[in-house]
Amino acid sequence: MIQAAAFEARGASAAFDRMAGSYDAVFTESAIGRAQRGVVWDALKRAFRAGDRVLELNCGTGEDALFLASRGISVMACDASAGMIEVAERRKSLQSPDGSLQFRVLRNEDLALLTSGAHFDGVLSNFSGLNCVADPRQVAVDLGRLVKPGGSALICISTRVCLWEIAWYSARVNFKKAFRRVRGETIAQLDGISVPVWYPTIRRMRHVFSPSFHLRSIRAVGLFVPPSYVETWARRHKRILAVLEAMDRIFGAWPMIRGVGDHVLLEFERTHP
Repeated sequence: MIQAAAFEARGASAAFDRMAGSYDAVFTESAIGRAQRGVVWDALKRAFRAGDRVLELNCGTGEDALFLASRGISVMACDASAGMIEVAERRKSLQSPDGSLQFRVLRNEDLALLTSGAHFDGVLSNFSGLNCVADPRQVAVDLGRLVKPGGSALICISTRVCLWEIAWYSARVNFKKAFRRVRGETIAQLDGISVPVWYPTIRRMRHVFSPSFHLRSIRAVGLFVPPSYVETWARRHKRILAVLEAMDRIFGAWPMIRGVGDHVLLEFERTHP
């Protein structure tokens, strides 16, 4: 099992290394990427303030870390992909040379390598990073050690049921893709590399984090805004996308529908020991 997990992690890292150079153009700067990220940034504004110290997991090319740094927040941002970190470092030198911002190549599974003295006011894992971890229990344990009591953990994962995805691929008579998440795991093809992806339920994530964290809020990310593979349509219908983005903000926290978007944002609070 350990060898298999290590092999899977290397595969994911290699895939994102290949994608690093084009990731910002494909997703970060896309209309859908900006619309979905805006919901997460609203939550970050509420959770953290200037002077806080935040740990970011699976930081990619550093978009969220740069946003936090622009608000006077100190960030240690980690990613398993050396290619992504290289792009993030380059962006920092251009956009935030004086920001309190450190990038580090580190897998989510290796958080134990951070010293016990590295205490943070909160943590962010955005856009499905923990979906690439077969069992997030150890991540939750490590975060319990690293996050101060009362601190926030914002975890954005891909959902098990995405109504947009089911409707989009069913309309194209591709039922395998329409229901690929429902099984709880699948194999994604990322730039020609097969990467295992898991889709934990909200209930499971609540349970996994419960020893050290209390689930404070749940919000859909991409409930009405479509997944990123609908970008071509979104660019042709910018006014409709703007309406869908507003609807996400209005209805995204409704209990009956908040778990069926493209992603779900779980906001945990570190409990006192």
